[in-house]
Amino acid sequence: MSKLIINSYDELASHLGERLGESEWLEVDQERINLFADATLDHQWIHVDTARAKEESPYKSTIAHGYLTLSLLPYMWEQIIEVNNIKMLVNYGMDKMRFGRPVITGSRVRLVTTLHSIENLRGVCKAGIKFQIEIEGERKPALEGIATFLYYFI
Repeated sequence: MSKLIINSYDELASHLGERLGESEWLEVDQERINLFADATLDHQWIHVDTARAKEESPYKSTIAHGYLTLSLLPYMWEQIIEVNNIKMLVNYGMDKMRFGRPVITGSRVRLVTTLHSIENLRGVCKAGIKFQIEIEGERKPALEGIATFLYYFI
């Protein structure tokens, strides 16, 4: 699917209720997990100790941190949409966010999005984006929720 190009509030609003797109698949490997553990100081064995995870984990492998999965959202979002004619974009919040399945090391994930809501707040576009981070080959998503962005169109 090609990247959606948006140039105004009205263009974005015209997609209300529609699937905006999906990102490319991205592998979540052990190196990425280890780097995230170092950045967040979260070195729980289920994420970083491959030998112990192989023996003791119900997944027989390490798994990605839930917040690592969440942190991939901006990277994958940029693959789906390009919003032009803005002076600023603000991450406003998350609603109804749920971690559904662990991302086992070596799995591939992608972002799928729908425009859930949109409001014009005195010239600021408040957009609610329903998202799912899917795991290749799994029916249940790793993560889902509604991300709210504020777009300050020029």
